[in-house]
Amino acid sequence: MRKATIRTIAEACGLSTATVDRVLNSRPGVSAAARHRVLSCARTLGYLPEEGAVPLPAHPVHLEFLLPIGTNAFLQALAAQITAFSRSLPLVASCRIHPMEGLAPGHLLAAAENLSPETRAVGVVATDHPVIREALKDLVEAGTRVVTIASDIPSIPRAAYVGVDNVAAGRVGGLLMGRLMAGSGRVCVFLGSRRYRGHEERSLGFSSILDEDFPDLRIVHAHEVFDARSASRDLARRVLAETPDLAGIYCVGGGRSGIAEALREAGRQREVVFVCHDYITEIRAALLDGTIDAVIDQNVRLLAEQAVIALLGSVATAVPSLTRKFIEPRIIFRENIPTLSGRPAPP
Repeated sequence: MRKATIRTIAEACGLSTATVDRVLNSRPGVSAAARHRVLSCARTLGYLPEEGAVPLPAHPVHLEFLLPIGTNAFLQALAAQITAFSRSLPLVASCRIHPMEGLAPGHLLAAAENLSPETRAVGVVATDHPVIREALKDLVEAGTRVVTIASDIPSIPRAAYVGVDNVAAGRVGGLLMGRLMAGSGRVCVFLGSRRYRGHEERSLGFSSILDEDFPDLRIVHAHEVFDARSASRDLARRVLAETPDLAGIYCVGGGRSGIAEALREAGRQREVVFVCHDYITEIRAALLDGTIDAVIDQNVRLLAEQAVIALLGSVATAVPSLTRKFIEPRIIFRENIPTLSGRPAPP
């Protein structure tokens, strides 16, 4: 079967090549009926490949990402995976990562000022802050498609959210904690930031299943550490010293390796149940030696690929919001440690 072109699509649906070109490039001036005919023919002829029912654009697109990387190892890995996947796709004309230094709204505002005029779609990891919401609304009103990644901001007119159902992921964390602790004991929760909607949702899911199924398992501390290893390590040291009967630690976001370090220093790595989110290679050793008991992972490679696909799809369709489909989290123990980027994880 010969490769489909704009001309073959026009012949198949009985419309002009100019009309087909306008539809495939999301330009105005085409009726809904004609748009439907063109897109149906394009999909049937294989001109618009799909990833999870997301149509892709006919021509290469410039993409940019606003990521508060700072010292967050998970976001560093996400940026690397986005870059690698984008380079493999002819439909990505360019991919630019803006590595913001932190969560403060000013960092996102500064990064948004540096977006290229050619960019039609932006992926963002951001907190649900009023200033950030308004900045992202301004981008959308200016014609830029926005996709939220890992933590949603549903009050903005974003084209899609890519990530796990964070409430469900938190409930999984609570179920693991309850089972591993035999249903009783004292737990400390470490959050990155409550302004991350995803972190707040995970914390909510975790607490709700404890209330429902493990009433003898009690949260005694809940602290924000802003995903910093040093802050997590220092806080964990203090909590372990002040709470000798602490039986569990649940880490909602970053700072996992700092907590693991504090547990080893205190000699309590096999005593305190430690459940966290998002596998990164730097916690491999902590999984292997039993410091970390389980990781609820959203698969950084899949997250990156779906974010790029969603951005391309947002440009390809005139629909303001794509169909919502969560990434299914996986549970990682020391027996099923994955590899990243197709290479064995370093020791």
